[in-house]
Amino acid sequence: MNEAFEEYYRNIWGSRWESLRQSLLSPTAQIPYGEGLAKPYLMDQASILAALSLRLPSVHGPSPGWPNDSIILDACAAPGGKSLVLASRMGDRANLLCNELSSERRRRLVNVLDEHLDSEKRRNVTVSGFDAGKIGGKKSEWNRFDAILLDAPCSSERHVIQSPASLAEWKAARPRSLAIRQWALLSAAFLLLKPGGSLVYATCAITPEENDGPAGRLLVKYAGKVELDKPDFTEGENTQYGRLILPDTSGGMGPMYVARFRKL
Repeated sequence: MNEAFEEYYRNIWGSRWESLRQSLLSPTAQIPYGEGLAKPYLMDQASILAALSLRLPSVHGPSPGWPNDSIILDACAAPGGKSLVLASRMGDRANLLCNELSSERRRRLVNVLDEHLDSEKRRNVTVSGFDAGKIGGKKSEWNRFDAILLDAPCSSERHVIQSPASLAEWKAARPRSLAIRQWALLSAAFLLLKPGGSLVYATCAITPEENDGPAGRLLVKYAGKVELDKPDFTEGENTQYGRLILPDTSGGMGPMYVARFRKL
């Protein structure tokens, strides 16, 4: 047991930590998602809800005022489950760019897309490998995407607590370091989003620092240019800026934090 880990999360969750800890030690509740796919994909229902939260431009094509085909970005796409949900919902004139910085994870992403999408949908899905936290520095990329899903790298406590090696290496600086990276990704995603577009920020973390922290920072930095558009699913519990699905109260689903924004 890592006492620093225990103390850190007990300070956040208080008496709830014991039940939450036990639920994190249990296997993730997975269901087959198969709508619009060539083959179902097993994934956490909370992840499905996160992907479904992204408001796509139109089911049948670009919205009025957008002369070109719609482009949707899954900014940190591997292993690919949420990309499949997006691909299954987008219109036939929409294009999905699935981005993953890690070459190893990108190979896995390509395999998932190839295996679960039919040839027609697969033609409209492209895979890239740029750094989604740095691309905001390229003004040529600003206002490029009609909708963006950012499932950011995070503390992933469920993985940590189930891995003795990861738990032994955990330090209190980890959530702070990840929050810095998450902010870089979120602020860049906002710059890449077209006015009127939808942006979903999601993590599988249970720390406010990684969840409402970056979300609130976006609302402050871009005040007057962004508005909160809270997710409309009922699972989980409200936070200041989003919803948090936790396995101890959601039948094993999650963790999954979801905040949704609209660029004005």
